[in-house]
Amino acid sequence: MKNLRLKSARAALDMSQQELANEVGVSRQTISAIEKGDYNPTINLCIAICHAVNKTLNDLFWEEPIE
Repeated sequence: MKNLRLKSARAALDMSQQELANEVGVSRQTISAIEKGDYNPTINLCIAICHAVNKTLNDLFWEEPIE
C-alpha cells in the first residue's frame, strides 16, 4: 500500500526524497520504495523518518483496520 502520508509530510517540509534519505541514513531509492509501498521499513527506520519529518509513528505508518 502506498504511503501517501509520508510523501505528504515530506513535501510539507519542502524536503526531497534525497534530503530525507540523507537525514535517516538510507538511499533515495529506499525512501521512494517506502512511499510506493514496495518496501516495509524496520521499526528503527520508521522512527528515524518520523523524527526527520516531525510526525509520530501513528501519523505515518499506522493503518486503520478495515471493517
